[in-house]
Amino acid sequence: MTDIKEKRPVTTTRPTTRKPRRHPHPIWYAVAGAVLVVALTYVLPPFRNYQLATVGAYFTVTAGLTVLTGLNGQLSLGHGALMATGAYSFALAQNKWLNMPLSIVAALITTTLAGVVIGLAAARLRGPYLAGLTLAVAVVVPSVTSTFDETLGSDMGLSIALDPPPGVLPMEQWQAWLCWGGALVTTFLLAMLVRGRFGRDLRAVRDDETAARLAGVNVARTQVLAFVVSAACAGLAGALFAFLAQSVSPGAFPLTLSLFLVMAIVIGGLGRLAGALCGALLLVLLPALAQTAGERSGSQHLEGNLALVIFGLVLVVVMLAAPGGLASIRFSTISRRKR
Repeated sequence: MTDIKEKRPVTTTRPTTRKPRRHPHPIWYAVAGAVLVVALTYVLPPFRNYQLATVGAYFTVTAGLTVLTGLNGQLSLGHGALMATGAYSFALAQNKWLNMPLSIVAALITTTLAGVVIGLAAARLRGPYLAGLTLAVAVVVPSVTSTFDETLGSDMGLSIALDPPPGVLPMEQWQAWLCWGGALVTTFLLAMLVRGRFGRDLRAVRDDETAARLAGVNVARTQVLAFVVSAACAGLAGALFAFLAQSVSPGAFPLTLSLFLVMAIVIGGLGRLAGALCGALLLVLLPALAQTAGERSGSQHLEGNLALVIFGLVLVVVMLAAPGGLASIRFSTISRRKR
């Protein structure tokens, strides 16, 4: 007798190719953000509107810094000094011309030129040498105010002559509109810039300079342009901060500000504009939390150093839980792991 084996049908499975996720155009994010900010300013009290405006000003500089550090790999510890350059340029131009759009343009031109000078030097440096150069800039720029004390006001700073808000609009609401208008325009332009060839060049230089050079990418020009774009964002943020405070002084841009900016984009998520937004929120919320805790403790020494301690602890926790930053967390992935 012969054994008869049943033949089972052979099923072939075709490899399924996932379709790439299509993200909405950046203009829709900008429009949604503008609508949300305008709606919030009618609901929030004046102090919260001021904090909302501060988040917008921080978002302007963190967006440029995350493009420089996250997409191009250049570490800058001097963006606080670039913000100070933009703020003083805005103050001097505003006090002379009493024209806010023209003063903002003057701040952008000044910081762009400063970005060209620093970027040309930074293109020849790597790693800790680049960080040391930008750190030296952060130390030198505040001391310039003492050298030209008659023009820059030394440690007392400069007060800024500003026009009142239009109509019966509250000042805090007007500040929130202008700061977030600058932030949304900046992030929209950055999003469009990194979606094209310039963004691909930035990533190629960050990943492997030799391979990028063999692929026809001008490494030095790409690095200089990245620094110039980021410096222009910092200059605009400095002008917005001067508009918020209605004055400018070297104490408003200490060395710790540059450190906070770097920690904020790392915690938020390097190379992501959403991470830059998370970092801007932390730059406003964590110092306010530290100030409240310091006031309750009654120790002025603790109040002055608690913000840096909290930032350090948050940085350690986030790097352990989500190495890609807060923007890398996906709630769908978390729920899938729980199941």
